Amino acid sequence: MATPLKIQVLETIAALITAAFGLLAALAWNEAIRWAVLEVLGTADAGLGYFIYAIIVTILAVVMCVLIARALGKAKASLVDKK
Repeated sequence: MATPLKIQVLETIAALITAAFGLLAALAWNEAIRWAVLEVLGTADAGLGYFIYAIIVTILAVVMCVLIARALGKAKASLVDKK
């Protein structure tokens, strides 16, 4: 496989994984906001767990995105150095 193609494949995989973590965080915040609205209206049943879950998932998503970006940068540098 040619080096530019390898780089493009790595970039695409990193983008897809990052998007997946973003979707997971968005879904978590969706539930947290839903709970907050229900709490304000006085019909909440799930409680603070949604917010804790959303915060944890967001932190995890950010950490994983940073790690993926670093790994991609190292892989690209490695592929460019092999030229």
